[in-house]
Amino acid sequence: MKRYVVLLCVVMVSLGYVNAQTDPQLGHYMFLQTTYNPAAAGDGDLMRVAGMHRMQFTGMRNAPMTTYFTFSSPFVIGKTKHAVGARFLNDMYGLFRSQTFYVQYAYRHKLGSGYLSAGVDLGFANLSFQTDSVNLSQIPSELQDGGFFSESDELIPKGNGEKGSSGMGFDMGVGIYYSAPRWWAGISYSHMTQPKLKWSDQSEIKMVGTLYAAGGYNWRMRNRNWVLKPSLMMMTDFANWDVNVTMLAELKERYRFGLGYRIAGSVNILLGVDIVSGLQLGYTYELPANNLIRGSYGSHEIYLAYGLNILKPKRMNKYKSVRYL
Repeated sequence: MKRYVVLLCVVMVSLGYVNAQTDPQLGHYMFLQTTYNPAAAGDGDLMRVAGMHRMQFTGMRNAPMTTYFTFSSPFVIGKTKHAVGARFLNDMYGLFRSQTFYVQYAYRHKLGSGYLSAGVDLGFANLSFQTDSVNLSQIPSELQDGGFFSESDELIPKGNGEKGSSGMGFDMGVGIYYSAPRWWAGISYSHMTQPKLKWSDQSEIKMVGTLYAAGGYNWRMRNRNWVLKPSLMMMTDFANWDVNVTMLAELKERYRFGLGYRIAGSVNILLGVDIVSGLQLGYTYELPANNLIRGSYGSHEIYLAYGLNILKPKRMNKYKSVRYL
């Protein structure tokens, strides 16, 4: 199994021109919404800082590893509400490294019992290839014998620091988001400029646009200490699609645990706790529900977030939002 990870990277480069869907999957998508929808910035009147680290398919060589940092803050101009934010992604998978940085803006309008927001992402995407790590000897002998690969293939970048091993392009995304006391929903589209990250005259990566639709509901039980929080996120690049369905149970507005299922083939176990008011810690264990389970011990995701209401402090300085009731 391990050698096929290297093979996959070489095959992608050998195509010369490929499409890349580089957005990583998140188990705790309901708590990290600004990573895929800029309109969620400022939700709940919270200034929010969050970080996430994900180790995917542990046990496999060159398995994906993702780090996210996000910041967002609401502000007021006259009688109107707005929010700004920033997010940074460092994603490594195989011999590839994807790095993106975006600034965000959202306009928030009071509608009914909640707020309707429209937001935009503006930033840059960079994709690089570890040219000094290419090792064609790890390709299965049956492919070498067939003449599919050659050390002299110009489409395979080689040599440390060789020109064409990385490419950068302007990127943009948009989103709409609505939050009310009991439910939330949003739709967004990332990589709408579909930037082409050119490594050389022979090698080019195109980041394809991805549509996201997500929503959730907070259902308080008869025992007021318990709240059920079902949520769903669908994503598609119009060639492939995936759906993540999650059910969280929250105890005393502090402890959370639940299960999730991805149609693409995985089961999630989610845990979370509010360490102190506003400071939240979460963990996800994802187990493949397909043939990947033969070569992997599963995936691990951990995040830490802090939220502070800076517009209208609540009584007893306790923060509230759609997902923290």
